[in-house]
Amino acid sequence: MAGDDLIELKFRLLDGTDIGPNKYDLSTTVESLKKNILNIWPAGKEISPKTINDLKLINAGRVLENNRTLAESRVPVGELPESVITMHLVVRPTTTDKNNEKQLVKAPKTNRCSSCTIL
Repeated sequence: MAGDDLIELKFRLLDGTDIGPNKYDLSTTVESLKKNILNIWPAGKEISPKTINDLKLINAGRVLENNRTLAESRVPVGELPESVITMHLVVRPTTTDKNNEKQLVKAPKTNRCSSCTIL
């Protein structure tokens, strides 16, 4: 593996914190990159992904597809040699199950804002 075949990536979370930077081979698939992210996910985060399907990687405004490699997914415009590429990492919220939905529907509705009046 030559040094030219590696890129340095960091992943920006919604709260502004980063995972990485780490070096990855250009032949790495997005799917295996997401598996690695699951393994190094920081403890104590309010939202945590359970599977790779809960993660969405975005590079230069494009959502990366699991079956593509980093070489196929990368946008060369604006990248400088020896620079760290920042990708946005979005965690999709987990869907609620049917039992929780029923409980939410049956729950009494309350006004959350005590200073507002709805006419």
